[in-house]
Amino acid sequence: MAFAVPFWSVGAFIPRVKLLFTGPVVKTELLVVMLEKHGIAATQEFVEPDAPDDGDLSRPANVLVPEVDFGRARQLFFTEREDEL
Repeated sequence: MAFAVPFWSVGAFIPRVKLLFTGPVVKTELLVVMLEKHGIAATQEFVEPDAPDDGDLSRPANVLVPEVDFGRARQLFFTEREDEL
C-alpha cells in the first residue's frame, strides 16, 4: 500500500548545504565568522570527524553554506574584484 505524501513535507526541514571551502581550521574558522558578518549561516566540520581534537590549527576542515546562499558567498570571497588596484 502506497501513501501519498504532500510535496511540501518531503525534506521541508532539511536545509541543503554546499561545500564552499576546504582548508586548515585556522582559515575555516575565520571564513565562517566573515560569512556570518554578511548574514550567511555557515557551518564548519572536520574532514576526519573521528580524529582526536588535539588543537591542531592545520587540521583540515570544510565550510558549508546553505545552498541558497552559495552563489553570494562564493562571489563575496572567491571572485576577483574589478574595483581593486
